[in-house]
Amino acid sequence: MKAGAKVDDINVTPMVDLYLVLLLIFIIMTTAGVQGVKVNLPKASKAPKIEGPKSQAITVNTENKVFLNTVPVTLAELESRLAALKATTPEFPVVVRGDNRTQYEGIMQVLDVLGRVGVTQIGLATQPAK
Repeated sequence: MKAGAKVDDINVTPMVDLYLVLLLIFIIMTTAGVQGVKVNLPKASKAPKIEGPKSQAITVNTENKVFLNTVPVTLAELESRLAALKATTPEFPVVVRGDNRTQYEGIMQVLDVLGRVGVTQIGLATQPAK
């Protein structure tokens, strides 16, 4: 290369570094935004995944307390909140999560509420069997 010659190349290394940092921040923030209350899920061979920004998570813990997206609610409050959501969004998926030590009656009460509200897209969360 001659002295004083113009360089036509663009150094993209700092730009790639910036993109990788932004990608890393995006991945961390996305996984941190997962809603729900921590419970030990029962095992299943294969379970369908329901994902989406409009999905609702209903969790029943070991004390049969019900949570709607990490907010503790009674069954009556759950029904009214889901009915209000159904009025604005006719179709939305619901994932029911129950601790593996939860009484079956608690899950059935939640499913009964979902039936009364008219929710048709219901998934039961499980862990894959090892």
